[in-house]
Amino acid sequence: MLKRFAELSTPLLADACVRLGEPLRAAPAGVGPVVPGQRMAGRVLPVRHYGSVDVFLEAFETHAAPGDVLVIDNEGRRDEACVGDLAVLEARAAGIAGVAVWGLHRDTPDLVAIGLPVFSYGAHAPGPVRLDPRGPEALRSARFGEHTVGADDMVFADDDGVLFVAAGRAEAVLGTAEEIFRTEREQARRISAGETLREQTRFAAYLARRAEDPSYTFRRHLRAIGGAIEE
Repeated sequence: MLKRFAELSTPLLADACVRLGEPLRAAPAGVGPVVPGQRMAGRVLPVRHYGSVDVFLEAFETHAAPGDVLVIDNEGRRDEACVGDLAVLEARAAGIAGVAVWGLHRDTPDLVAIGLPVFSYGAHAPGPVRLDPRGPEALRSARFGEHTVGADDMVFADDDGVLFVAAGRAEAVLGTAEEIFRTEREQARRISAGETLREQTRFAAYLARRAEDPSYTFRRHLRAIGGAIEE
């Protein structure tokens, strides 16, 4: 899945979801890679954090498969970091492809050296000082912003953010994203060659049509001519 994602991006996948009518499930803005340029893709390995690392170890021991991405629900907390160097080293040893945290990380220099992709809101020195009662969903699902994800979801992440797609729809989303990518690359090539985007999209014709029919939208126009810049 990561190989298929290599030439794509989360914006392309988001556009593909819109085009296909799939739920658009993106992590909140601000979640990004510890190391710029890191990217990851894989099945969601969900955990909910209650203040102790044991939930990560149990997930690795009982639920993980090589290539999974550990998705940590720490309720978006900004008062503690919930993952650091030891947890990420253990994730790598378990064959995990990356870590996405709805919260904060710490041990930044060590995470950079380890090299496993880690996405979070950012760094924070204090770790958890609490130990909350563990709920029954601890290893079944993870919340990430307004979305709840589980093992039947895929996660894709790059410099633009983190996106979740139902596993059963990932192939269709990737295929549509590839189509959009090819169209946009050709549009970019033509702009560089001197043919403006306005010319390519027949923008003057669109304005004339809209003057006659105010309900005629640019997206409708793009669909009619095979453009792909907005969806």
